[in-house]
Amino acid sequence: MDRLREPVTATVIATGRLELLPLRAEFADEMAAVLGDPALHTFIGGAPPAPPELRERYGRLIAGSPDPAVSWCNWVLRVREEGCLAGTVQATVGPGDDGLEAEVAWVVGVPWQGRGLATEAARGLVDRLGQRPVHTVVAHIHPDHAASAAVARACGLAPTDRMHDGEIRWQRTLG
Repeated sequence: MDRLREPVTATVIATGRLELLPLRAEFADEMAAVLGDPALHTFIGGAPPAPPELRERYGRLIAGSPDPAVSWCNWVLRVREEGCLAGTVQATVGPGDDGLEAEVAWVVGVPWQGRGLATEAARGLVDRLGQRPVHTVVAHIHPDHAASAAVARACGLAPTDRMHDGEIRWQRTLG
């Protein structure tokens, strides 16, 4: 299979303080607590998910995209020193205008915010995508979400003049 058609999969990514672990349904109970603060949903929308809802959602994500040209890659963030989960990162990889494009996103639970974990996790993810035949990395960020904009900037993404559902498209060309 040629590298441009080879599916991108979630494998363990190690960073300085984190292990990005491929998503599993059994993470749902702990992640429901991580995602449980309503303040976390100010910019991402929705409401804190209950464990059964999250388990069901994780099952769908793990099953993968119905489009064989698109890979859904999802990780939870385990803080090594604390031995606990603290958030998620994800990449949806598929055909873009100039080759493979990865749309990335990150969420860190409120108790772990302000420690640089989102930046560390997102950099680890973008670095891994750079080892794949991914040409472009994008993120969609609410114009008022300064923390996410800082994460995107730290990963080398820059804002564009394109909007999607009220969010600014940030972009970086990898190669």
